[in-house]
Amino acid sequence: MTYRLRDAVTALVAGTAAVGIAGTALAAGVGQPEHWQIAMQEPVTEVARQLHSFHTELMWIITAIVLFVLALLVVVAVRFNENANPTPSKTSHNTAIEIAWTIVPVLVLVLIAIPSFRLLRNQLIIPKADVTIKTTGHSWYWEYEYPADQGGGFRFDSNLIEQADLKPGQLRLLAVDNEVVVPINKVVRLQITSADVIHSWGVPSLGFTMDAVPGRLNEIWFKAEREGVFHGQCRELCGQRHAFMPIAVRVVSEAAYATWLTEAKTKFASTATDGARFADARR
Repeated sequence: MTYRLRDAVTALVAGTAAVGIAGTALAAGVGQPEHWQIAMQEPVTEVARQLHSFHTELMWIITAIVLFVLALLVVVAVRFNENANPTPSKTSHNTAIEIAWTIVPVLVLVLIAIPSFRLLRNQLIIPKADVTIKTTGHSWYWEYEYPADQGGGFRFDSNLIEQADLKPGQLRLLAVDNEVVVPINKVVRLQITSADVIHSWGVPSLGFTMDAVPGRLNEIWFKAEREGVFHGQCRELCGQRHAFMPIAVRVVSEAAYATWLTEAKTKFASTATDGARFADARR
């Protein structure tokens, strides 16, 4: 065994042992990434759960296809090599096989398409919203507006907290100075646009990602079923500080949300006029 191969094997064994030691960390966290994470973050919305189920179904289908192709390759290598089959077949066509390899992939695609379209429908058809928020992507931060007709009438910027300013418990590259606050078990409609280049708003635990495009107003919705802070990031390569454009959504009780709205009106009072203008634009 060469030194290079021996080093590779040693690294593989060490990595496998490390994964075993970290066993409990293999499961994804709630609202944030974790060390040694393999699975997706735990879903906190119905759409996110459907998305995870669809992903699992696809993995089983992909695994079955890969194993089938591997079996075919092994059969070909064993039965039709030069030693085992010195006189090759002259067959050039097989109607049954050609029909099968046309029909079977179509059936597989149909099997994938049915749940895919069902999930897409649930994502795109927005139910009646309890809360509407508008977010605008800037290079490189997010701006959020709460309409006056829903108790808001203000807007604020949400910027990354630099590492030197982090407090205990805050996540590096994910903590922000002003979080988006929404009530639990309420339908939130999020209107998304951009002031400059294309950005993308996405929070894994909520199960949604949507591009923020200049001159276009896109919409998504979510209904969080668990309180907590759920982190995301811009998912479109938008420039120099793309990696420093985090998202933080705090889900709270209805009472806490009402209290926050009252406090936010005072905190962001200088932007009340601009927030009211957003409410007028929605009418």
